[in-house]
Amino acid sequence: MVGNGKMNPSSEAEERGMKSLLKWAAKYGIEVSESCSSLGLGHCLGVSWFPGAGGRGVAALRPISKGELLLKVPKSALITTDSLLSRDETLSLALKAHPSHSSTQVFTVCLLYEINKGKASPWHPYFLHLPRSYSILAAFGELETQALQVDYAIWAAQKAVTKAKYEWEQAFTLMKELKLKPPLLTFRAWIWATGTISSRTLHIPWDEAGCLCPVGDLFNYAAPTEDPDSFENVENWQNEHAKDDLDIHHSQRLTDGGYEEDVAAYCFYAKKNYNVGEQVLLSYGTYTNLELLEYYGFLLEDNPNEKVFIPLDLDMYSLSCWPKESLYIHQNGRPSFALMCALRLWATPLQQRKSIGHLAYSGCPISKGNEIYVMKWIGKKCDALLKEMPTSVEEDKSLVHLMDKMEEYENLGEWVKKASAVFGGEFGDNNILKAAYGVEGDDELTSLVRTKMLIDRWKLAVQWRLMYKTVVARCISYCTDIINSLSTQ
Repeated sequence: MVGNGKMNPSSEAEERGMKSLLKWAAKYGIEVSESCSSLGLGHCLGVSWFPGAGGRGVAALRPISKGELLLKVPKSALITTDSLLSRDETLSLALKAHPSHSSTQVFTVCLLYEINKGKASPWHPYFLHLPRSYSILAAFGELETQALQVDYAIWAAQKAVTKAKYEWEQAFTLMKELKLKPPLLTFRAWIWATGTISSRTLHIPWDEAGCLCPVGDLFNYAAPTEDPDSFENVENWQNEHAKDDLDIHHSQRLTDGGYEEDVAAYCFYAKKNYNVGEQVLLSYGTYTNLELLEYYGFLLEDNPNEKVFIPLDLDMYSLSCWPKESLYIHQNGRPSFALMCALRLWATPLQQRKSIGHLAYSGCPISKGNEIYVMKWIGKKCDALLKEMPTSVEEDKSLVHLMDKMEEYENLGEWVKKASAVFGGEFGDNNILKAAYGVEGDDELTSLVRTKMLIDRWKLAVQWRLMYKTVVARCISYCTDIINSLSTQ
């Protein structure tokens, strides 16, 4: 990815806002610079624009070596529960009367309370820089939730919304006692604050809620990955299965920064070498696309950590010694090591399972016949799954393409009319228009903003289900290749 060294040319206001933010950051000891060609961070970075690759991001202004210190943000600039409480006795006393709230709830209340101060808050310039909305799962309405189409994704969205509403209701009394302005007492404001904390906080050792790190949150995300395995030779597929990374608890070593006590600052380091103009990316940890959508509100089209789950029979789960989370399909369509082990044992006659179970659990094929049977079962399951979906891969691709063209239409109604003629069901009874304009009392501008936010979330839902179906289709092809290879041996 190569940047042009400039901010988005269509947004001069954003560039002015960024200059204001960096000017404020300098007062807090964050190394920034400003030249005619870039907005600089430290000695080697510049704020730039990367169309199609995250939008605004951070570019290398000179060659950067792996392991090099990129940016240092002093503790005094970090926004934490402690830093907010230490500045306000009223807030501190109010929270002591509500000891049952979680650390994240407390941080959310503290953030809204600080926002309530307006220009009186020392972090006001940073708050102005934050997004006005987030597309995390907790912000999904019924339309976007159902657009996910896959049961476990729908359940994840419903769970996120329910959890957010419960935590908001729990904290509502505290927020009223703190005399927050009415707009900051709403569930919408709570979702905004939740989205800010969920998508932008970094780990700190003294508070599990984390910290907001001004300027440090300008880096876009790169999925952590090991050296990619080659799966081109289907004859070696049994060896490839043994390379699955069953350890799902190793994300800490995949992050690219941390708080360092000796310098009292949050420090960011380069995980790889970068050329001039290349976007500098950081890893927040290992996430599937559904997890990225839940916590950060975006997706990766090429996510090496993607996991796709298909429905399994209960006895298949009971035969597995691994957790359900390990029974999945990789992004490239290959069944996981644990899934193959469980299905091999399931496909073995009951009277033989005890004697050859060690082979299944070690990842070894039990027999050619067993392997072909398992691959046929997976392939048929995936094929049936795709046929049961309300829309096909091609229909979803066309819908995403139509969404990309939405700005070419004069108004939303014309676009919905066009989409309804092509896709029908998903647009039945003007569902989009009802969801967008269904809030009484909103003026035209507010309705337009709400509509844009809704369609952004809806598009993410369609993109997620498209990625899901694409992986399932790849799995069918993978299984077919394995079957053909084994049949000729």
